[in-house]
Amino acid sequence: MKNLKRQARVVLFTAVGINFLAGLLYIWSIIKAGLKEQYNWTDTQATLPYTISLIAFVITMVGIGKLQDVKGPRLTATLSGILMGAGLILSSLHANPTLMILTFGVLTGAGCGISNVSTVPPAVKWFPPHKKGMITGVVVAGVALASVFYSPFTNALINAYGISTTLLVMGIGILVLVVVLSQFLVNPPEGYNPENASVSVNDVAQTGDDKTDPAEVDLDWRQLLKRVDFYKLWIMFTFASAAGLMIIGNVTTITFEQAGWSGGFMLVALLAVFNAIGRLLGGAIADKVHHYTMLIIIFAVAAINMLLFTVYNTPILVSLGFAITGLCYGAGFAVFPTIIVSSYGVKNYGANYGLIMTAWGAGGIIGPMVAAAIRDSSGAYRSAYFVCCGLLVIALLIAVSVRWPAKNRTRLKTGRNP
Repeated sequence: MKNLKRQARVVLFTAVGINFLAGLLYIWSIIKAGLKEQYNWTDTQATLPYTISLIAFVITMVGIGKLQDVKGPRLTATLSGILMGAGLILSSLHANPTLMILTFGVLTGAGCGISNVSTVPPAVKWFPPHKKGMITGVVVAGVALASVFYSPFTNALINAYGISTTLLVMGIGILVLVVVLSQFLVNPPEGYNPENASVSVNDVAQTGDDKTDPAEVDLDWRQLLKRVDFYKLWIMFTFASAAGLMIIGNVTTITFEQAGWSGGFMLVALLAVFNAIGRLLGGAIADKVHHYTMLIIIFAVAAINMLLFTVYNTPILVSLGFAITGLCYGAGFAVFPTIIVSSYGVKNYGANYGLIMTAWGAGGIIGPMVAAAIRDSSGAYRSAYFVCCGLLVIALLIAVSVRWPAKNRTRLKTGRNP
């Protein structure tokens, strides 16, 4: 029994560590600046590898999720480390924008996506159902915290040794560390019952009883695509992600244009910290209240904050706005995967988790593109705030429609179609 408790903790902290190392996509703006300055790339050339990496991230999550369910997370996590490391190492060997799309965009982006889908599912399987939200929040918090370390580390390396050496050092480090950590990432043994194992993670966070019953059936991704409630989840996650990423992708510009302050790079770290706090709190609170109640709170707070961005005009006010954005964005990242495992079971969680994460990919395209188009046409983000607020209100209305009718609550708990 003690060995199982110990192994559960090992898997949890291993998952956090791998996600922390895989969070390098959050600091692309620093790498982008180095590419433009040292290789004389255009803004478009330096942006395309990141855009492709997001696409590769989402596509591989869907494909590898099923492999993780069948073969286990050790194999897929090891693959993620190899791809991330190899992509960065190969990127360090050339200065060609087209090749960078392949080396960083495809290889590293795919590795980051695989690492994500290889860590959350096994960690959740080791712990009781009433702690699934908290466990999800702990694991995904690793990604949010990554930029707090990567930002100063990467910036210092680029300034001291150049972009090529920076990519090489990061590639070797990630390759070695992720592959080693992956060997400790395993699913529970056949017949394992986390309730009987009484695994405690009080050293990580405290939770209460869950208010949502676990799913009585295990559905696969094909069955999810036939369900109306899954599409409601997908739309909510897409719109919430679009709004959050619109702010996250323009922190420095918003800070300079609205508050007249050039220290926006410091607020990137501030937002990252609150993003991590949101993931921890969102998962823990979702274990205490109905998951859709949590979504309603997140969407309402985020929508109000988005409107207030139109009047945030001092460093303190924009800092407050970024902190709230981080909390809401991070909390959603913990709650949505938790709803997937609660509603559709744990057996096919890897593939199902990958499927819901396609919503984040869609949001990553919608939010930044809408913001860029509006700013190019009007010279400000004001109208973009109204658009994103509208998306959040739509998500809020969908959450309310699912939360309150008793028949909908019953259907989500049992996994039955209407």
